[in-house]
Amino acid sequence: MYNFFSVKDVVNVYKIVKESLFLKKNPYSFKYIGKNKTIGLVFFNPSLRTRISCQKAAFNLGCNIWVLNVNKDSWNIEMNDGTVMKTTQEHLKEAISVMSLYCDILGVRTFPNLLNKNYDYEEIIFKKILRYSRVPVINLESATLHPLQSLADIITIAEHSSFFKKKCKVVLSWVPHIKPLPHSVVNSLIQWITKIKEIEFCITYPEQYDLHEKFIRDYKGKIYYNQNKALLNSDFVYAKNWSSCVVKYGKILCKDRKWMITKEKMKLTNKAKFMHCLPVRRNIVVEDSVLDSNDSIVLQQAENRIYASQIIFLKIFQSLL
Repeated sequence: MYNFFSVKDVVNVYKIVKESLFLKKNPYSFKYIGKNKTIGLVFFNPSLRTRISCQKAAFNLGCNIWVLNVNKDSWNIEMNDGTVMKTTQEHLKEAISVMSLYCDILGVRTFPNLLNKNYDYEEIIFKKILRYSRVPVINLESATLHPLQSLADIITIAEHSSFFKKKCKVVLSWVPHIKPLPHSVVNSLIQWITKIKEIEFCITYPEQYDLHEKFIRDYKGKIYYNQNKALLNSDFVYAKNWSSCVVKYGKILCKDRKWMITKEKMKLTNKAKFMHCLPVRRNIVVEDSVLDSNDSIVLQQAENRIYASQIIFLKIFQSLL
């Protein structure tokens, strides 16, 4: 592995999950590999779990690390080519090229603009970052994908389902939100979870919330517009909002509070575990009674962000030996 952009950069999903679980039990086993190495983390958008989990993962491998918040800790960055730069001080080309000189691995987080679907789904910004960087690049979240989150999600499901020794049902459910959100977590989850044959996976969302054909065309599971029907006998309920994709890109088309995950809805499940990538808006996305229950594993998901990051860092360092 050189760059890590999506699940397509992983040879064997089962193997990488097992290796991640080994790291969780033995976090300092490869502490030697990071000696005299530096990981750089660049954030074009806010971050809590991604930022801190990556820092912890780097420390576990014995690495140095630096973090840069673009436009706060640095000059304003010009993203477009051919621009007469009257209001921005530095172009992405020089910024990424220089930052990559200061580290051995570069992790970058960017969000979509949710205005131009083609621009976002062509991953224009991230493709430029990959082109300008002189070291391996890790996707800390891009316009359309969040692969480290999805790897952590799969690790968490593995821990709570006897590592796929028996079939389990995972439901991804759209939930309400007060602002338009990206599709990256959802797109990545679909990519990763469909690699696991032991998982019965289905998606439920209101009509007109169909996902981009690029990520749904290989999906073989069921899609429900009836949330209650989808939740029946499920073992995991993964709640996540996303804005409209196919119709009126980036807009909120549904504000129906009936899609919130409640204690009553969880009774339809097979004593399912509740999942969410965080941050989560209480009593809009999910009731307190569900989020604070013993069946909520959102904190386990957050903890596993460490080991998802650590295994990817490790794989890249090993490829550079």
